[in-house]
Amino acid sequence: MKALVVKNTGSWYRLKTENGRLMEAKLKGNFRLKDIKSTNPVAVGDLVLVEENPGATALISEIEDRKNYMIRKASNLSKQSHVIAANIDRAFLIVTVNYPVTTLTFIDRFLATTEAYRIPTFIFFNKIDCYSGEEKEYMGALIHLYRTVGYVCHSISALEDKDLSFMQDLLKDKITLFSGHSGVGKSTIINRLIPDARQKTQKISNYHNKGMHTTTFSEMIELPEGGYIIDTPGIKGFGAFDMEGVEISHYFPEIFRFSHDCKFNNCSHRKEPGCAVRKAVEAQYISESRYRSYLSMMDDESDGKYREAGG
Repeated sequence: MKALVVKNTGSWYRLKTENGRLMEAKLKGNFRLKDIKSTNPVAVGDLVLVEENPGATALISEIEDRKNYMIRKASNLSKQSHVIAANIDRAFLIVTVNYPVTTLTFIDRFLATTEAYRIPTFIFFNKIDCYSGEEKEYMGALIHLYRTVGYVCHSISALEDKDLSFMQDLLKDKITLFSGHSGVGKSTIINRLIPDARQKTQKISNYHNKGMHTTTFSEMIELPEGGYIIDTPGIKGFGAFDMEGVEISHYFPEIFRFSHDCKFNNCSHRKEPGCAVRKAVEAQYISESRYRSYLSMMDDESDGKYREAGG
């Protein structure tokens, strides 16, 4: 029997069968013997084959090939990966200029990761009702920056906007990953879009101006009009995991465009002579903040490090 993984609670999985029935299941014993290097061999969004055993636990026996997936380094110190979600149609990155601050490094690392896995991404600047004039001006500059790169950006207030129907239109019949730091308003937005979702919300810590984790595990929430939202735990950072060297530049669209004019095909855009990318940064055709984010990911890859970006 085929089923969709709609929630992972660590050792148990909640599945939705083809006829719409919800059920709990565990992994079949020999499943773990497969050569899967992630901490979670099955992720939310996966399509699986499940064996039902009357009077016993249902078992996931096989996973179907994934269209794509979103990955990050596992939170422990191992070299393993953690699959955040699979078979994603698009991603909504929820960011805040303040309350809490979302750093540009985090935004750029997230965007590079979704580019790597070919997941179209929309950026939503939330909490505009809280911002000072100066903060709104800064937000406007960021929206201009990311629109210039090619990303669709929106500014919203999850608390005060009377109508978020444009978001519903984007979500309809799609599987959409919601991501961002804790405290940026993901759960509030989901509750506005799906009143029955009853996602927990929590005020941010005034002392650290950081969000408190309210979502523990990734979960798929069905939309009334069709489609799913994948709600993820607040994520602190993305590193250059599963990316190699110069390949990282491919995931910064504007850097990749200028790299074709570099003197050397394998230019790392750091110190090589005839680098068209550095010239474009100096001429302000490429944002200095985006270039710094690129360099930080290159440093991660070459040093074998993983950093939390603005966690």
